[in-house]
Amino acid sequence: MKIVACNSNRPLAEAVAATLNLPLTRASVRRFADMEVFVEIHENIRGEDVFVVQSTSYPANDNLMELLITVDALRRASARRITAVIPYFGYARQDRKSGSRTPISAKLVANLITEAGVNRVLTMDLHAGQIQGFFDIPVDNLYAAPLFNRDIQEHYQGRDLIIVSPDVGGVLRARQIATRLNCDLAIIDKRRDRAGTSEVMNVIGDVAGRHCIIVDDIVDSGGTLCNAAVALIADGAVSASVYVTHGVLSGGAIARITSSPIEMAVITDSILATEAVRLARNVRQITIVPLLAEAMRRIHVESSVSSLFD
Repeated sequence: MKIVACNSNRPLAEAVAATLNLPLTRASVRRFADMEVFVEIHENIRGEDVFVVQSTSYPANDNLMELLITVDALRRASARRITAVIPYFGYARQDRKSGSRTPISAKLVANLITEAGVNRVLTMDLHAGQIQGFFDIPVDNLYAAPLFNRDIQEHYQGRDLIIVSPDVGGVLRARQIATRLNCDLAIIDKRRDRAGTSEVMNVIGDVAGRHCIIVDDIVDSGGTLCNAAVALIADGAVSASVYVTHGVLSGGAIARITSSPIEMAVITDSILATEAVRLARNVRQITIVPLLAEAMRRIHVESSVSSLFD
């Protein structure tokens, strides 16, 4: 078993390798003067089971090309099996035609990854579950819900909690956590005028006098979650906290969150934290390293991954 780290989230790859008691495979992923990507593997990987760890986060296109070129290098070096470990799968929000003459970019990226030579994909909390069907190879989609459940129990024990979905599309995710925690469920009814902006219209559920936990898969601009928190507080909630798997946090997202009524925004380390994230007063990271490492181990020994969530 070999683990290769690209550049998008090297600390995560190093932590996973340490958990599995394996050294990272020696490799160079660098740029020519014109920013063209060049990859070189510095040790023999012929016949090996290789895992390439690379989130396709910002800069998404550069990180995607690093992944594709690394996979091609491994395939040409005769790796037995190549598993792309993509904690955050970029382009996942483009999973359908949102209008006339628009692409389904998630399918295009799935094709690129498959054609590059990947034999299996390991990812986490895909924006839409049907993206697994865009691949013609096996896909293991891990869930951050067990990590969130444990963290909520540790930090909010004794409070009157209600789990909140920030939109109709996230109800299933929120309901699973609410069921595990034996909590009620509320839903934010919103209208999105254009990408990156949203207007909260209504809160469905009784949140008055309760501590709200908003659960989502991706936070990008932060507008949806901040508006949701404002609406919940206006409806009488005592507090509003957020649990999100992928902290994209582009543009002024951190400033928006720190100035909002959000008590605490909890994200995972699927995306490398920026300095602004590390310094934010109400943003906290929890790690997916043990979950990711155990899933990789199970894939390597051909045992069940789904039983991780039983």
